[in-house]
Amino acid sequence: MHRRTWVALAALATTAFISPFAFGQAKEIKIAHIYSRTGPLEAYGKQTQTGFLMGLEYATGGTMMVNGRKITVIEKDDQGKPDLGKSLLAAAYSDDKVDLAVGPTSSGVALAMLPVAEEYKKILLVEPAVADAITGDKWNKYIFRTGRNSSQDAISNAVALDQKGTTIVTLAQDYAFGRDGVKAFKESVKNARIIHEEYLPPTTNDFTAGFQHLIDKLKNEPGRKVVWVVWAGANSPFNKFADLDLKKRYGIELATGGNILPAMVAFNNYPGMEGASYYYYGFSKNQANLWLVTNHYTKFKSPPDFFTAGGFSAATAVVAALKKTNADTSTDKLIGAMEGMTFDTPKGTMTFRKEDHQAMQSMYHFRVAPGARPGAMADLHLVKEIKPAEMDVPIRNKR
Repeated sequence: MHRRTWVALAALATTAFISPFAFGQAKEIKIAHIYSRTGPLEAYGKQTQTGFLMGLEYATGGTMMVNGRKITVIEKDDQGKPDLGKSLLAAAYSDDKVDLAVGPTSSGVALAMLPVAEEYKKILLVEPAVADAITGDKWNKYIFRTGRNSSQDAISNAVALDQKGTTIVTLAQDYAFGRDGVKAFKESVKNARIIHEEYLPPTTNDFTAGFQHLIDKLKNEPGRKVVWVVWAGANSPFNKFADLDLKKRYGIELATGGNILPAMVAFNNYPGMEGASYYYYGFSKNQANLWLVTNHYTKFKSPPDFFTAGGFSAATAVVAALKKTNADTSTDKLIGAMEGMTFDTPKGTMTFRKEDHQAMQSMYHFRVAPGARPGAMADLHLVKEIKPAEMDVPIRNKR
């Protein structure tokens, strides 16, 4: 009788000791994913969402759990509007009580969101917004970024174009993404000459006047003549450029960075064109990319795209951080785990730089195949993987 009582009391005491820990561990991990489900960058946002969920699946071995805690993703549509993105992030932190947030798609939205993360002292993992200012002069310690920045884009593209005797004009959208991209590109070019910058509204559909400015600037220049394009969204200028046949008429070439597969169909109009890309599904030969390509084909009957890989990388970063903290989601613990952290992605390993939390990562110098067929999926050949150590990416924050 006394023994049974002792065992029962011991069991009760043990239960009382472990229950708070068990319940604490069972509490879900809440992540807000704020992206452009609609709006001008809808295609990019939807790819990021697909990649993020696939990345969580891969990194957790299909369990969607870390250390016994379930991961729950709360999705919000910022529609590409900075004010809306800002309010959605504030609501996610204050009302939804999320542990951290991921997104957004647009650089303009991201810049509006940065102070919110600082106000609430919660992490915002930026993917895929590109503007340098995000991890530059607008940065704060709660901001991490898996997406590449404008400097990484520009430095890698300069590899293909920065040669003596080359004259370059730039065409970009007139907002943070375009202007930061051109600024970083100019800083990266040491040998070629950049003689003109053309900025057009992001929603431009009639490129006639802008094209004419570029032609007038370049047509009488000696040597190699290049228009370098920084453009995001559905209303791309590439097909319209092809209609002008500038290479045949004036010897003017087009060059640009990578993009989503539908946008790059137009690249086949420019056989031999070179540039640098964040991702192309056939370039990386690592376990994470093999899993992504295989499972994306199985689910969607198509290869993963540019921003799918980005969303996947954001997810593997989140899970790697949670594993390091044993699923402790306190902000200070996460920051400590993530600074200097190396993690696997479809592009190989990335590492968060301690100084600005920008992910150091490879980029890919590509060439459009000489036999590329107009209308077919972009046929890109890898010229070189540009390793992080080969890119002197500036630290632009002032803190």
